[in-house]
Amino acid sequence: MSGETSFRQAAWTYLAYGVVYWLSALYLQLHVFEVRGAMLFWFALGALIALGVPWLLVRRRPWFERWVLSRRDFARLLAVLLFARAAAVGWFALGGAQSLRMPRMGGGVPPSAAGAWAMAAVALLAGVMLARAGWAAGAGPE
Repeated sequence: MSGETSFRQAAWTYLAYGVVYWLSALYLQLHVFEVRGAMLFWFALGALIALGVPWLLVRRRPWFERWVLSRRDFARLLAVLLFARAAAVGWFALGGAQSLRMPRMGGGVPPSAAGAWAMAAVALLAGVMLARAGWAAGAGPE
């Protein structure tokens, strides 16, 4: 598998991860926490990240690689952050219903460790795809 293919797959996986996390945050905001006007900034920023990261990963961006990070290093950094997120969310899920306020799928406010495990699995999968792209044989700069 070429480095470009693994970066494309990582970009699509990160997009799915970003959409899942963004929709989960929106669900929590609408059903668990009170909605405030200032939160719109954070939702817009989350949407920008969910769309911007895959755009940076899907193909080489010379200006980004020259001034910020190589695509390979960017994927590696994101992979480490996603592994940390998966571990943290898994740790919260181990605490059970008393320490976690994740709504069950299908509505309602009752806490659910299953929801946290699902979110940890999504983060872990995205981290694996990013790590595979970042450490692939053809991932280096041209």
